Parts: sequence; C-alpha cells; structure tokens
Amino acid sequence: MRPLRYSINVTLDGCCHHEAGLPPDEESMRYWTAEMGRADALLFGRVTYEMMASAWRRPASGTWPDWMDEWEVPFAEAIDRARKYVVSSTLDTVDWNAELVRGDVGQAVHQLKREPGACLWVGGVTLPRALADLGLIDEYEFVVQPVVAGHGPTLLDGLRERLRLELVDRREFGSGAVALRYRPLTGPASR
Repeated sequence: MRPLRYSINVTLDGCCHHEAGLPPDEESMRYWTAEMGRADALLFGRVTYEMMASAWRRPASGTWPDWMDEWEVPFAEAIDRARKYVVSSTLDTVDWNAELVRGDVGQAVHQLKREPGACLWVGGVTLPRALADLGLIDEYEFVVQPVVAGHGPTLLDGLRERLRLELVDRREFGSGAVALRYRPLTGPASR
C-alpha cells in the first residue's frame, strides 16, 4: 500500500494560509520540487486545487508569467505535469491532468492508496484534516517558516483526536525554516 503524505508550509504559530507571509525562497522551492517528484499523484480539495491551478498551471501561451522567478520554474513544471485527484462535491469537471473524486472520501482515498506506486501527496487545510480524522495519513511533512502570523487558519484545526507523532526526518534551511517529517506513533494507517 502506498503511503499518503500530508505536506504544507506553516508558520511558527501554526498558520497555514498561503498569504500569511510564507513566501517561497530558492532553497525551499528546490526542496518542494524534489519532494513532489517522489509522489505518484497529488490529492487536493477544491479550494487547494483551484488555488494551485491559478498559480502554477502553465499558461496557454506556454510561457511562464513574468512574476515567476527562474528558480520557481522547476516547481511549476513539476506540479503542472503531476497527476492530480480532486475531492469535490461542487465541481462538475476538472482538468489540468486531474480526475474528480466523489462519494465517500475515506473509501476513495483508501482505494487510491491500494493502487501501485511510491507515494500520494496531499496538501491544503480541510481535506487533510478529514483524512487525519479517518487515520489515512501515513506521514506529516511541515516546513515551519520563521514567521508568526497572528491570524488565519491553523494546522489541522478542529481535529477530533490528538495525533501522537514521531519525528523521522529534519532539515534546516538557510532562511531559518525547518522541514520536519513525522509518522503516527501507531504506524501506517490501515483503514
């Protein structure tokens, strides 16, 4: 069974909103590009899918926008070509190399995990919380930024039960950010 990894940038006070002062730098973008390259597919809820598509989808012209730095292009190319699954009850169709996932999210994600491959990668806020509540996340990867936001949505807010995790990897960046990867103490999810 391929593992499901939840990956996200987060501030020191747990804010995980993309506008909370979490600007990417060259080193962290290389890290995220490499991590995404290890995943067979990305799993998003509607909001994250639409946000990522608006920022990282290759324009119809084929030319990346002027706002994008050269060191952001490898990440943009990786996410643009990645296989995507979108969990949504409100979208009728998806594109951008994506497939719509409907119905019981637990059953659907469990089926995706049973398919052959190395890893699934989930991002966002609402969907990961639901998957954590169902015990479907096998790894948690947080890049903790040296920023205190003081507002915004916080990491796994509203989780039904406390998660006990063990640290399995740590990497420090020149910016002061720290990538932390954890696994649930009870082992991989089996549901």
